[in-house]
Parts: sequence; structure tokens; C-alpha cells
Amino acid sequence: MRYLRYAILAVIAIGLVSVALANRSFVTLTLLPEALADLFGWNLSVQMPLFLVILAGVAVGLLVGFVWEWIREHKHRAEMARQQAEVKRLQRELRRAKVKGEEADEVLALVDRKKSG
Repeated sequence: MRYLRYAILAVIAIGLVSVALANRSFVTLTLLPEALADLFGWNLSVQMPLFLVILAGVAVGLLVGFVWEWIREHKHRAEMARQQAEVKRLQRELRRAKVKGEEADEVLALVDRKKSG
């Protein structure tokens, strides 16, 4: 199983390296369209290799997906925490009931001894 994981990681790494080598040309990324940049009086732009833009897009997409899923599963985690608290409460109650039952058994045993003795 470990070798399968390494093989998959190697295929992914080879794919990423090939995308990086095929897309080395520089592109200009701008924050705002030219009309808005002229309106505000500033324009933020940066030049970077295209493969960095592609990989950054994938990374941002993964991050947004993970956060979205974490938020979506919040109700399930809250319900699980509530159920775990209920289980702990019931276990404490069961322990108390067992202790009380043992005390009652001791009292009954003493009463039975007096009757027979």
C-alpha cells in the first residue's frame, strides 16, 4: 500500500513538473481592469511564470474547498459533541445507580442475617 501511495505521488509530481516546464513563459496579472485602475489612479500588476498562476489557482481552489467543507460539516461535529456529552452523562448516572444498588444489596444482606440469626 505504501508503494502505491509513492507511485501516485510520483505521477502527480511528474505531471506538475511537466506543466511547469511547458508553461514557463511570463504573463502579467493585474488586479483591476485598465478602466477601473485609471479611475482609482493606481494599478497593481505583477509578472510571473504561467505555471505559478496555474498552481496558485489550484491551491486557492483546494483551500476554498476545504474551508467550505469544514463549514458545511460544522452541524455534524456539533451533533457528535452533543451526543458524546450525553453518553458521558449517562455513564456517570449508570455508575451512581450501580453504587446505590450495591449499597441497597448490603442493607438487604444485613436484614437477611438478622432474620436468620
